[in-house]
Amino acid sequence: MSYVGCNTGDPDSRHGETLSYLIPCLPEDIWCHIHSLMPMRAAARAACLSRAFLHSWRCYPNLTLTWPMLRPKVCSEELTWNIDRILRNHLGIGLKTLELNLGGEYSTFSYVDSWLQAAVTPGIENLNLMLYKKYNFPCSLLSDGVRKSIRDLQLHTCVFRPTSELGPLRRLTSLGLTSVRITGDELECLLFNSLALEQLDLYSCKEIIFLKIPCVLQQLSHLTVVGCYRLQVIECKAPNLSYMEYSGEKVNLSLVHSLKMKRLDMHHPDVICYARAELPSIMPNLETLEIGSDIEVVNTPMLLTKFLYLKHLTIQIGVKTFPQPYDYFSLVSFFVSSPSLETLLLEAAPDDAKHESVFGSSSHLRQLPEHQHNCLKIVEIRGFSSAKSLVELTCCIVKNAVSLERLTLDILPYPERCSGEANITCWPISNAALEEASRMVAAIKMYIEDKVAPTTELIVLEPCARCHPR
Repeated sequence: MSYVGCNTGDPDSRHGETLSYLIPCLPEDIWCHIHSLMPMRAAARAACLSRAFLHSWRCYPNLTLTWPMLRPKVCSEELTWNIDRILRNHLGIGLKTLELNLGGEYSTFSYVDSWLQAAVTPGIENLNLMLYKKYNFPCSLLSDGVRKSIRDLQLHTCVFRPTSELGPLRRLTSLGLTSVRITGDELECLLFNSLALEQLDLYSCKEIIFLKIPCVLQQLSHLTVVGCYRLQVIECKAPNLSYMEYSGEKVNLSLVHSLKMKRLDMHHPDVICYARAELPSIMPNLETLEIGSDIEVVNTPMLLTKFLYLKHLTIQIGVKTFPQPYDYFSLVSFFVSSPSLETLLLEAAPDDAKHESVFGSSSHLRQLPEHQHNCLKIVEIRGFSSAKSLVELTCCIVKNAVSLERLTLDILPYPERCSGEANITCWPISNAALEEASRMVAAIKMYIEDKVAPTTELIVLEPCARCHPR
């Protein structure tokens, strides 16, 4: 094999000579391939040392231009200079992925325009841009060649005004908009031009009031809408939507093809009652359901409708319930109506109004008529306490879940624990919660422990003695 000399340009020698290193003489396409496999920082350094790599750097396929990647402690002017130098040395040819994070407010719009014009060229597949609030993302950047190649478009913190004149994005499968100023009508224009779209994620897009997802999106299977607080209506006609995540204020939800829905995550006020009352008929084929609410006005109703295929259920109850503390025992309605349920996770946060304690109650514990559940295997309750309704719910599950393999009762409402690691601390809890911990243990021993079958593993997680000394 033949070798060629590589001049490093580093005058580190005794007689002023320049050090050279011998590298193999390989075809240009092999050098380009080797260079493309390097992380960006290593690839940039190699380009500074080798003319062969300098040539292939101009076609390097993946550029991550973020504050930590370029230099964590530089001023914004130097960051601008670094980005400008990198993009001027790159020909834009062969670029597949561009991640650009300006990390702050920029007044020199012309710089960003020239950067995007140089980098966003036909052949690019992944574009992830975090810009600034007043910057208008130019639709002209999505030229015909770019629209033919781009697969993943992520825009953060900018203005985006697509119109009906925008041509089709033939290969776009993933679209994410975060804190982007775009109206519902403008988004609908974009969606009509994205027929291959499989995933749509919207975060804090506060100009959207009416979200319309057209039926032409035959491939759309995943929809996320979080923090769009002016949103009032979600109308989805996509025929194959199977996973949806929504968090915000309560909205009018209309899913034309809801029979395909397999997984739903919803977080908004009164969602627990809504889920029990409406979802069995709207989404009868749900397999995974996660619901969370900070405000529940009424308890969960006991109804005849069932979740026949539901296997995994997560319920998160926040700190505000009106007009009285939430009746956890009413959640047995989900237990009774879900014959295929395998895992149940309940996160019970303490309410503003104090629950009735199982020790302070003169009445007997409520029970259900005999109801054998054959599938439930894993139950975890976080934020467990001596609240009477919570003890009643737990006793009911233990008594009737004949296949139960593991029951975990955790005093903490969140799973953050130190696990014995010195540099990590458990989630902070109040002194009142520490006092409640001893009552929780007593309630478990008195009402629950003897009802647990020998085949069921009972795990009781008390506060960590290191992080929460009593």
